Amino acid sequence: TDRRKLHTAPVRQIFRLRPFHVLVATGGGYAGYRKYEDYKLKELEKRGIEVPVRLASEWEVALYKSVPTRLLSRAWGRLNQVELPTWLRKPVYSLYIWTFGVNMKEAAVEDLHHYRNLSEFFRRKLKPQARPVCCVHSVISPSDGKILNFGQVKNCEVEQVKGVTYSLESFLGPRISTEEMHFSQAPPGNSFQQQLVTKEGNELYHCVIYLAPGDYHCFHSPTDWTVSHRRHFPGSLMSVNPGVARWIKELFCHNERVVLTGDWKHGFFSLTAVGATNVGSIRIYFDQDLHTNSPSYSKGSYNDFSFISNNNKEGIPMRKGEHLGEFNLGSTIVLIFEAPKDFKFNLKAGQKIRFGEALGSL
Repeated sequence: TDRRKLHTAPVRQIFRLRPFHVLVATGGGYAGYRKYEDYKLKELEKRGIEVPVRLASEWEVALYKSVPTRLLSRAWGRLNQVELPTWLRKPVYSLYIWTFGVNMKEAAVEDLHHYRNLSEFFRRKLKPQARPVCCVHSVISPSDGKILNFGQVKNCEVEQVKGVTYSLESFLGPRISTEEMHFSQAPPGNSFQQQLVTKEGNELYHCVIYLAPGDYHCFHSPTDWTVSHRRHFPGSLMSVNPGVARWIKELFCHNERVVLTGDWKHGFFSLTAVGATNVGSIRIYFDQDLHTNSPSYSKGSYNDFSFISNNNKEGIPMRKGEHLGEFNLGSTIVLIFEAPKDFKFNLKAGQKIRFGEALGSL
């Protein structure tokens, strides 16, 4: 009598789920499961136990792609732009420093109160003497990071980590016209790899560098070269940490990336900045027309831009060590270049490297 009546909606209305919600919940849960698997793999590697390669099936890749990583990355980017109160900056940045092992003694500005938001903190500059550039070797590391793989490109396949490959042509896209690249015309019957090699006796080499969230986020020119072309691939923004790179074949071909191509003294040279989760923003300092992680994009498409024009017949000259671009957080740099057969890498897979240190030389 005095009891209040409880009005309830039909059960079918309460549990009515839209397909988008199902995809987000399922994909997010699976992504969390993958993070746990990555943690277990790292523990095994620390013990020196070799981990067998297990590639993701098509449905697993599709499920991972269902997570709205592009939307989340744009939201993360906007959050990073929010100005923090002065009193909150030190606690927030200190937590990040502790979590990812950031060395603030190398920063040009060590005072944490100087950085108005997370974006400024991520893109912090280093002291001039913090990263001396090697003058002896012809190719240096363009960034801080971890060496995932390196070596010769064979059979048009490139290793992203040991035992897991991706297609060279899928990664770089169709060959750019010889008029733009100033390269000699290769016979049409040659493979894509052979078409990139412009000088007899040369080979094609590659190197993959993974930037962790705690690393210095800018990247620089790895050698003296001329950039003549930019190709932007809109795509997914899946994680590119070594555990995921070991799990998803052609991961770098799925993700958004910016491919810079040109030539150096030995022929073809390219540097590719690969995007990742929360790293939708890739900036190239001399390319103001580049806009990454756009809300509208066509799957499988790419956008070309030539730096060669009537006023500039050569392209953009870059000196070894010169500032080239930056990520928001961390991601991957892939170098693919032509060099003589006696080119040697001075690296070990899995080693940590810093910008300015030697990658290899003749």
